[in-house]
Amino acid sequence: MALNSVLEDNRSNCSGKPVTNNDYMIRQEATESNARSYPRKFPFSLVKAHGSWVEDVEGNRYLDFLCGAGTLALGHNDPEINQAMVDMLVSDAPLHTLDLTTPVKDAFVHKLISLLPPAMQGNVKLQFCSPSGTDATDAAIKLCKTATGRSSVIAFGGGYHGMGHGAMALTGNLGAKSKVNALMPEVHFFPYPYSYRCPFGLGGEAGVKACCEYFERTLKDPESGITKPAAVILEPIQGEGGVIPAPVEFLQTVRRVTEELDIPMIVDEIQCGVGRSGKFYAFEYADIVPDVILTSKAIGGTQPMSVVIYNKKLDTWQPGAHAGTFRGNQLAMRAGLVVMNRVADEKFLAEVVRKGEKLRKRLMELKGKVSIIGDIRGKGLMSGCEFVDPKGTPDSLGSLPASGDIAAKVQKKCFENRLIMEKGGRHGSVMRCLCALNVTDEELDTMLDIYEKVVIEVNSDAVK
Repeated sequence: MALNSVLEDNRSNCSGKPVTNNDYMIRQEATESNARSYPRKFPFSLVKAHGSWVEDVEGNRYLDFLCGAGTLALGHNDPEINQAMVDMLVSDAPLHTLDLTTPVKDAFVHKLISLLPPAMQGNVKLQFCSPSGTDATDAAIKLCKTATGRSSVIAFGGGYHGMGHGAMALTGNLGAKSKVNALMPEVHFFPYPYSYRCPFGLGGEAGVKACCEYFERTLKDPESGITKPAAVILEPIQGEGGVIPAPVEFLQTVRRVTEELDIPMIVDEIQCGVGRSGKFYAFEYADIVPDVILTSKAIGGTQPMSVVIYNKKLDTWQPGAHAGTFRGNQLAMRAGLVVMNRVADEKFLAEVVRKGEKLRKRLMELKGKVSIIGDIRGKGLMSGCEFVDPKGTPDSLGSLPASGDIAAKVQKKCFENRLIMEKGGRHGSVMRCLCALNVTDEELDTMLDIYEKVVIEVNSDAVK
């Protein structure tokens, strides 16, 4: 059915009245799960999208700095990606192949491997998973438990690894977990370096060293109470946890200790990977070689895809040990090839770094003008702006209390000014930038102008 026909059909279902965003919200409320989330923050119905811009059914245009939670590395409807998929659709090539191989899959696999650090390239296997990144997390844990024969897993406070039953057990946020009983047992959470709200109350280099020392000493302590883990899983840059980059020293410590103790190290690059940080993988900043890499979101070139990349020594599971009906998404592989070819280019990545620095420079200048911004952080085009209560009592480090209420007001007013951004972090206090990696300087300027106007307005109300 053509798009115009769909719109006309919906008009008739609305008793001939013009279609409005509210019409669609009412229909969605009546038919979709109470678990839906984004429509509560962005109450509109999208009808068009191109690059960094989307348009709703009423003709309003919005600058999209969420981009499918970081999935759309090259924005909406990139012409090269779309043409590659159109060419495939009219070629009679198979689109659904389970885990059977095809020329398209073979090209995707070898391109993906070629983008790994040289030390990994000749020593890995790939497991294609069900489309969501949460399945890659579950597959990786199964893989490591099978290979090691162990049961416990170490994760980190603030980490996010998906909403599946096992993946959620590894996630720090308590909101979704509190209503689900008997999650995967033997998950042990360790502190993750977060200078602004240091888990040891130290901050700076001292806080990083404390996290490193605690990790190493605990794992080497025969009285720690933690059995030797099957895996350690972490995000090189925590995303949903509030855009917190792991310091190089911390990543290197985790890698050194896990190697010494023969514990597989899993890096979750589902959000921070595929160029988002200014390197193809964020762990590359630390010059380490992990045992397992999780990739999803942007790797499918706008289409659903998740992959586990792992050291061959772990490949001890048997045929059928992990499966998924849609693990052979050929359109995602063809589109993903376009993304990898474009994003992995050194000049492209250098632009991601430059634009990210420009973004954070403006945000730091804004921080100096208001009282409600506590911290600015990030790498590449993955940035976080943490909002605080200016009337609250500072903690021992001088950090004011996180304010999810203020962040929510900023998000709402941004939407009213046609800018889409998402929150995260403790208490939902961090506004995050997950724009297209090929965002233009003009679009960045537009975003920053809107954001600055909104933040100054909200700040004025907050300090009264």
